Amino acid sequence: MLTSLHVAGNSLLHRIPVKLKLLALLVWGLALYLVENPIVLFFGMVMTGLLYLSTGIGASNAYHRLKPVLFTIAFLGLVNILFLSPGEALEITLRLLAILFLAAAVTASTEIGAFIATITALARPLERLGLLKAADIGLAFGLVLRFVPEIAARYEALKEAHAARGITVRLSRMLGPLIIATLRDADRIAEAIDARGIRGQ
Repeated sequence: MLTSLHVAGNSLLHRIPVKLKLLALLVWGLALYLVENPIVLFFGMVMTGLLYLSTGIGASNAYHRLKPVLFTIAFLGLVNILFLSPGEALEITLRLLAILFLAAAVTASTEIGAFIATITALARPLERLGLLKAADIGLAFGLVLRFVPEIAARYEALKEAHAARGITVRLSRMLGPLIIATLRDADRIAEAIDARGIRGQ
C-alpha cells in the first residue's frame, strides 16, 4: 500500500535543496506557457519524464501513482479537440504532462518534513505582515501531501471490495464512501492537532 509520495534515494534530484527545486518548478511552468512549438514541448515532456524516473521510482510505480492525473489530462485533451484546433489541443496536453512529470519528480525526491520546513520558511515574510501563520501554511501543505497516497490507497481498497462482491466498479458508487472516510480521517487529524495545541502556538 502506498503510504508516502516520497521515494528514498540518493539521486541528483534528491540532493538538490528544496527551495531550488520549487523555484525550478515555478520557472519551468512559466517557461512552458511561453512555448508554442509542439516539438519543443514534446522534448520537454520527455526530459521531465526521464527526470521523474531518475528518482528510482520505477516505470510501473510511476504510472500507478500518476494514473488518475494522466487519465484526467487525456480527458481534457479530448475535450480541447472539440473546441480548439488539434495543434492547440496537443500543445496544451504536452504542456500539462511536462509540468506534471516535473512536479511528480520534485515530490518523489523530497521528504514531507523538508517540504513543510521550506514552505514555512517561505511564508515567514507574510507572517511578519500579519497576513497568516507560516506554521499553519506549512502544516496544511504537508497534510495535503500526506493525504494524497491515503486517498489513493482507500480508493483501491474500495475498488477491490466492490470487485470481490461482484459489484460493477463505478466512481459514482465509490465517491460517497470515499469522501465520508476521508472527512472522518480529517476530523481525527484536526482533533489530534488541537489536542497538541499546534494551531494555538
